[in-house]
Amino acid sequence: MVLSKTASESDVSVHSTFASRYVRTSLPRFRMGENSIPKEAAYQIINDELMLDGNPRLNLASFVTTWMEPECDKLIMSSINKNYVDMDEYPVTTELQNRCVNMIAHLFNAPLGESEAAVGVGTVGSSEAIMLAGLAFKRKWQNKRRAEGLPVDKPNIVTGANVQVCWEKFARYFEVELKEVKLRDDYFVMDPEKAVEMVDENTICVAAILGSTLNGEFEDVKRLNDLLVQKNNETGWDTPIHVDAASGGFIAPFLYPELEWDFRLPLVKSINVSGHKYGLVYAGIGWVIWRNKEDLPEELIFHINYLGADQPTFTLNFSKGRSSQVIAQYYQLIRLGFEGYRNIMENCRENMIVLREGLEKTGRFKIVSKDEGVPLVAFSLKDNHCHDEFEISDLLRRYGWIVPAYTMPADAQHVTVLRVVIREDFSHTLAERLVNDIQKVLHELDRLPSKLSSNSTIETQEIENNEKSTVTTKKSALETQREITTIWRKFVMDKKKITGVC
Repeated sequence: MVLSKTASESDVSVHSTFASRYVRTSLPRFRMGENSIPKEAAYQIINDELMLDGNPRLNLASFVTTWMEPECDKLIMSSINKNYVDMDEYPVTTELQNRCVNMIAHLFNAPLGESEAAVGVGTVGSSEAIMLAGLAFKRKWQNKRRAEGLPVDKPNIVTGANVQVCWEKFARYFEVELKEVKLRDDYFVMDPEKAVEMVDENTICVAAILGSTLNGEFEDVKRLNDLLVQKNNETGWDTPIHVDAASGGFIAPFLYPELEWDFRLPLVKSINVSGHKYGLVYAGIGWVIWRNKEDLPEELIFHINYLGADQPTFTLNFSKGRSSQVIAQYYQLIRLGFEGYRNIMENCRENMIVLREGLEKTGRFKIVSKDEGVPLVAFSLKDNHCHDEFEISDLLRRYGWIVPAYTMPADAQHVTVLRVVIREDFSHTLAERLVNDIQKVLHELDRLPSKLSSNSTIETQEIENNEKSTVTTKKSALETQREITTIWRKFVMDKKKITGVC
């Protein structure tokens, strides 16, 4: 006679994950659970929840690399447990970082001797790189002012209003005034003439952007340098330039080698670049390069020996699992070489042209981005009275595309744009598919009532509500806009249910 055995609730070995009790109840969200769960169940539950994230490859809002070769993926996984700060224990990784620093410095035309080592460091990203460069400028300015017996309590940086938020963070965290050159219609980058006009004796540097986040445009660094040289000669100041090449630093040398924006210009003292953007490495790696040793004050460099040997360090954080990113950057630099990077950047530019021409053929869009710059397409509706760019962005998510819509900074905040970043893994076929999906969205919006009618409905409701109330409260423009967006989104979602579109 065969005896059967009923598995106990704790005997998880005979259950599939989806048949276990761990998927029948909600797991703790804000406090640790009292008991452990099997590794298979933990993996499956987290993996299932992550399915609700967007597809990184279709996230056209991001400049960050979303694909690398399988061989590099293997290198990353094999070194992911190395804490890069232990330089004495991981000397080869440290050597690879030094090689990357020197390769990038030569790419940016640093004035190095035959056997002279470049001055630079790997960072978590361009944000940390900018913080370090800004600190170096601030300390150099303070040292010079103190030597002259002048006050050091009001440092400032001159930038365009189009700078990335990390510059605002630097200014606020390290108590530096941020003097922004406002934008204007059809000129969405910093005007060199206006920037130099804002420079004074307390300016620690002027920050130029090689590849604006808003429209990919390169600012005119050479014009800025020439004007600043002239002003320095007239005033006796020595105001330097930092180039934020987070997006454009791995593009300009390959697509526009004759463009002067780097250390070929005498006032450019430091440059940052994101390895995890067009350096073609996954998120988590940036670089900052100084022109020479004199541009990085020695007192900012710390020396430690409690990890085994004397180690110089100039970072904002200590422990970091960045060994894998450093190794990945070195892999790309030697794997691709100049030829490979140039081919990839040319492909990106060609696919950008395909997308731009496809959008122009619709007759509905004005292209805001420039031909020379980061390979992206920023575009606005020619007529957004009935429907706007935010509605297009929302509806494109039905097809899986993540395309951001945003307003420009002051004084161009009345301009709204959509932006598609062309990365290495965005093909000609995907560009054509995106254009087709945008056309579908436009046709869908044409069949829907305009936002103006929705606005009228809201105003009517407000009038009716006000008539019932003894006290009339006028809503702010922001509150009204939010209410319009909420009602419109509900209308669109109801329309999706009716049409069955998914």
